[in-house]
Amino acid sequence: MLRQPLLAAARSPRLRSVAEKSRLTRPVVNRFVAGATEADALRATAELAAAGLSTTLDFLGEDTTSAEQAEHTVQAYESVLAGLAEAGHAARAEVSVKLSAIGQALPGDGERIALEGARRICQAAANVGTTVTIDMEDHTTTDSTLDIVVKLRQDFPWVGAVLQAYLRRTEADCRELATAGSRIRLCKGAYAEPESVAFQGEEVEDSYRRCLGVLFGGKGYPMVASHDPAMIAAARSLIVQNKRTPDSYEFQMLYGIRPEEQRVLAAAGHRVRVYVPYGDEWYGYFMRRLAERPANLTFFLRSLTSKK
Repeated sequence: MLRQPLLAAARSPRLRSVAEKSRLTRPVVNRFVAGATEADALRATAELAAAGLSTTLDFLGEDTTSAEQAEHTVQAYESVLAGLAEAGHAARAEVSVKLSAIGQALPGDGERIALEGARRICQAAANVGTTVTIDMEDHTTTDSTLDIVVKLRQDFPWVGAVLQAYLRRTEADCRELATAGSRIRLCKGAYAEPESVAFQGEEVEDSYRRCLGVLFGGKGYPMVASHDPAMIAAARSLIVQNKRTPDSYEFQMLYGIRPEEQRVLAAAGHRVRVYVPYGDEWYGYFMRRLAERPANLTFFLRSLTSKK
């Protein structure tokens, strides 16, 4: 019942202003967002690496409204990739990119601008020996995003794609994309979508399980993005069933959510990658994380009264 109000709040400039000014909100946000600067992102990467965890860095910013703003985001990614190499973390850290943040929705040449920016980011990643995953957003951008991924893979075959299990089309997309060398992050999905294109309620979990089966049964590299114990258990069963080696898949979780479980999985021999967002544009990201699962909202409310 809270999902739709929270997603609506994510789009509210007034509520964003209130959140940014609140003395209560910022300390809690810091548990889910590494910080505002590149230095914060590199610090979080180092801390996670020391705990045996890999990272994917997301420079927060979406719904870009100008070519200048898109260029700023591309430069931010080029800079943080260079920073990862200088700090010696490129082998265990990659970046995640939202195409909306680098111009996808700009009128006229938006897709071309996003493709060119993504190519620059991929080249910067290749230069330091790491990878890029292209994030997925609401269903209206799915075809455009996958088309850009296909074009990027012509030069950078390791580019990762994200698929969202709540979309009715995703099982078919998994079958098409689960090819040798293909890196696919499977998440449940965090946007408000109509029932005509998206499963609702428990149907999403059923779809997630089916998609996991396709990915682990294929020849690609599944990236299991979930905090749900049931989905993690399903993935672990499929790992055994399909005789997957530890270097042929990974688990992914969000920064600040279930950190103990992240370390438990890593200690058990699984590769675990933590999605680390950073930057000033944290509000929309933060609200969608609250909307994703009631447990996230409960954790947030507890955080307001806890320093642990």
